[in-house]
Amino acid sequence: METDIFVYRMADVIHGLYMRYNCWDMNAFKSIDELLRVLEREKVLLKQMFQKRPSTSLKHDYALELTEYKEDRVRYLIDYGVIRDSGNFLEMEDVYLKFFEDVLQVNENINVSFVDDYLGRLNENIEYYLKEDNEQRKYNYHKEVRRCLKNIAMITVRNVIDLKRNIDNTYKNEPNYRVKLSKLKNLDEKRKSIALLISRSEDVIENQQPVFFRVAMDTQMRMVVSDVKLQLNDSYHNLIEIEKQIIHYLNLVAYQNRIFEKVRRLKYLRDQFLLEEKSDIRQILNQRNPVWMEPQASYRIKLSVGNLRTSATALELIRKVVSKRKNLTKGPKNMAGAIPREYLETDSEVMDSVNLQEVYNAFAASGSHLFKFVMGYNYHKNLSTDNRILFFCQIASQYADVLNFTDTYETSYGVEYPLIYSK
Repeated sequence: METDIFVYRMADVIHGLYMRYNCWDMNAFKSIDELLRVLEREKVLLKQMFQKRPSTSLKHDYALELTEYKEDRVRYLIDYGVIRDSGNFLEMEDVYLKFFEDVLQVNENINVSFVDDYLGRLNENIEYYLKEDNEQRKYNYHKEVRRCLKNIAMITVRNVIDLKRNIDNTYKNEPNYRVKLSKLKNLDEKRKSIALLISRSEDVIENQQPVFFRVAMDTQMRMVVSDVKLQLNDSYHNLIEIEKQIIHYLNLVAYQNRIFEKVRRLKYLRDQFLLEEKSDIRQILNQRNPVWMEPQASYRIKLSVGNLRTSATALELIRKVVSKRKNLTKGPKNMAGAIPREYLETDSEVMDSVNLQEVYNAFAASGSHLFKFVMGYNYHKNLSTDNRILFFCQIASQYADVLNFTDTYETSYGVEYPLIYSK
């Protein structure tokens, strides 16, 4: 499922790039093949521009060096909207920058509007499905609904991951106290927005569209809805943990700020030789002397995995910890008892099922219409009429792209069905 979602997302982004420049730019890519060919040819330049995106733009002279000093290649990228010229510097266009960040999962901006857009498209396609009479077009709307549901779940999971990463990076790497506080509060608002969209998505599935999810709930839709519900539920529970993390970080920032203000005030009084005059610090110190006995307030800060991988100091500390653990006296270990023999005995269970792929392959070579073939097919076991009709519906749904749906209808076994042939 994750592979399908990734393919869907990449197709959407590439199609969006292609349509954007075909609609608004005089120099437009004529096909997706041409677009991919240009990206492959200039991958060295685009890689450097992407790596330097947080700091500075790329100098024009350096870009020429990366393109073998061919000015026409740089001008081609500018004319076709892949990069933009900012005086003596070059910058990657935002649409391509966002594409690379989304695919590589390094984007820092959390955009909740995508889920809102997919919710709108989801309701639209459900409405079209319920109003459509043609089976082929109904299947297309059915497929689009499944696609919207998958994208809603995938984008929500991605937003939660990005939110968690941005919160950790903000607290650990932002040097300015006021900026850090504002960023954490804004990220908390993002968390609330994601939680609201999760509730809206679940409400669409559970309450707003009961007719559709009752009449269109085939095997594929049931699997998609089940996966989406599970992913949304996991995302919501992760948001609860993120909320606790934000509160913890905000408390740490407030505590550190109070300590900083006190230290700065004491330093000012000391520098002005007014510490004893403006405060009763000497009397307080004479009255109390339990500092060395007081437990030190500790606030757990999670270590950065990236820092542990790249820091030589962290590597040396890890080696010291490992060597100390090796020198510890190894005491006796509690040995578990023998596993009872009855737990090692396994009972096999044989599941009797029908391979629809084999049924379809036999149908494709038969020349008969689907309903007649399915009802008369030898399944090597006794099947009820209802089960055979169910197989007819499943094959018609799963192999709709390679089947020919006619407008002729017949009635058998009390069921009206279209004549469906293999293409």
